[in-house]
Amino acid sequence: MNKQVLALAIAALAAGSAFAQANDTLAKIKASGSITEGVRESSGLSYTLGNGQYTGFHYDVCANIIRDIQKHLGLAKLETKFQPVTSQNRVPLVQNGTVDLECGSTTNNATRQKDVSFAVTTYVEEVRIAVKANSGITSIKDLNGKTVATTTGTTSVQTLRKNERAGGIDFKELYGKDHSDSFLLLESGRADAFVMDGSILASNIAKSKSPADYKIVGEVLSVEPIAIMIRKDDAAFKKVVDDSIKAQIKNGDLAKLWDKWFLKPIPPANVTVNLPLSDATKSAWANPNDKPMEEYAAKK
Repeated sequence: MNKQVLALAIAALAAGSAFAQANDTLAKIKASGSITEGVRESSGLSYTLGNGQYTGFHYDVCANIIRDIQKHLGLAKLETKFQPVTSQNRVPLVQNGTVDLECGSTTNNATRQKDVSFAVTTYVEEVRIAVKANSGITSIKDLNGKTVATTTGTTSVQTLRKNERAGGIDFKELYGKDHSDSFLLLESGRADAFVMDGSILASNIAKSKSPADYKIVGEVLSVEPIAIMIRKDDAAFKKVVDDSIKAQIKNGDLAKLWDKWFLKPIPPANVTVNLPLSDATKSAWANPNDKPMEEYAAKK
């Protein structure tokens, strides 16, 4: 009987220790000598080069964070393991401890904050309007009577219709099956404008046959803070991650990475996205915070 009680006590202690470590990411990393980074196969901020290699703006930001975690823990070596994630599984994989640091392109919103935490915002996405440079379209009001393209499964046109400046504006909608198809609608003249995330618009323009023939115009239709995702209720780990990002802002590393990924040619195709640092992202860097997108929307 006593042996049974002892066995139960040991089992309970082990379970308690495992549970405690699940909410102590620093202890988990130190004990294993490794950190698992969540990466995307195809995203504007994180993508694969093949053969288990990854790159991108957020990938580079996280490489700096991991360096600072290693320094904080006093480890001579820290192995980085990569775990590809999707839009569907990224939150559960952070919750269950599979991924320690999710470095894709995840919007920080109130719903997700119930399940996970976010580091301070590193990138603020803005939904904008792309048009041909000679179109004469400069704002939402100029879309009256025009044809607007967007991508199936996205909310960009709904966002446009909800904008207070869109009152009384009547336009036709055309849907591309993906972002390239939507841009083709603009390129071929079937659509007068393409409404989508600014980074996607800029990337498609950069890859087009004649980038100078297009421009991004008009009002910002919506703002979404993009941030690195971590487990909930782990204040010590969040502080190390946040402190690293704040240091990268202060020492200019984040600005250098922006120049590298958005203002200079990106190998292997050596295409320049040509997306200047937005006022919204500048503001997020000037006043580091982990506010969800709903608080950005409330300011509009």
